[in-house]
Amino acid sequence: MPIKLATTVADLHAESARLLTLKRGTSQGLVPTMGALHEGHAALARTAVEQNDVVVATIFVNPLQFGDATDLDRYPRTLDADLALLEVQGVDLAFAPSVEEVYPGGAPLVRITSGMLGEKWEGASRPGHFDGALTVVAKLLHYGIPGAGLTAGEGAQGGLPSYRAYFGQKDAQQLALVRRMVADLNFPVEIVGVPTVRSADGLALSSRNRFLSDDEREAALVLSRALRLIEERANAREPLDLESAQALVESQPLVSLDYFDVVDPATLEPLAENCRETPFRGEALALIAAKVGPVRLIDNAPLSS
Repeated sequence: MPIKLATTVADLHAESARLLTLKRGTSQGLVPTMGALHEGHAALARTAVEQNDVVVATIFVNPLQFGDATDLDRYPRTLDADLALLEVQGVDLAFAPSVEEVYPGGAPLVRITSGMLGEKWEGASRPGHFDGALTVVAKLLHYGIPGAGLTAGEGAQGGLPSYRAYFGQKDAQQLALVRRMVADLNFPVEIVGVPTVRSADGLALSSRNRFLSDDEREAALVLSRALRLIEERANAREPLDLESAQALVESQPLVSLDYFDVVDPATLEPLAENCRETPFRGEALALIAAKVGPVRLIDNAPLSS
């Protein structure tokens, strides 16, 4: 079935209701994106299609999460290519609203606050980023609630279909924040994390990779190599020796390290013990961020033993 495109909330609700009724659907998935889609987004879409009767993908470049207007203007807009990629994965409906549709009357006066979880790591380097991201995610999750356009008796045997939203593990802090927001504010949606997709050489796929020169792209591989060192030590239940992995990153002259640490997956607090000089046990998350030339990249590795 060809993918449908909605640009208003009213059209989104009407079309998702039509699709749920047509398919006698009992589940709906939402894949929020900012466009400039790549294979990582395709993996999100495929997972959603496998798990749901109807899948909606959103394409919206959110001005609230850009601290620099130049970065906002430079962010690639590739709607036609994005729609083609989503259609190949089997997505039913794309929602690509204007800024005015999402923020009628201008920037919102009331926003979601990311709190302590959003003040560290990426939040420390990009103040206000997560407040803007959570605000738009909250709106998109509400827009995508299945059944908004259904009449009584339609849909999942007269009740509302189940509802899931899909986020990439690559943006690990964002995923943790979305999960916390959904739990704390009782959103009626299950959040599904999808593993990071990498190129054959190990670089995590990102819309920002297109801005890397050939030399910068080669230099960027040190991020995944450093994470892999930590992951191998965790799997072997060895001390993680974060300092030597950090030294590997800092040996690359084109890379300027912002942070590299091992944290609790839920609280994002650094692990003060159980990883530095003693054998690793349990679960953790290795986080890294760096500038490679002018391009800021983030990556992570879930750890368990």
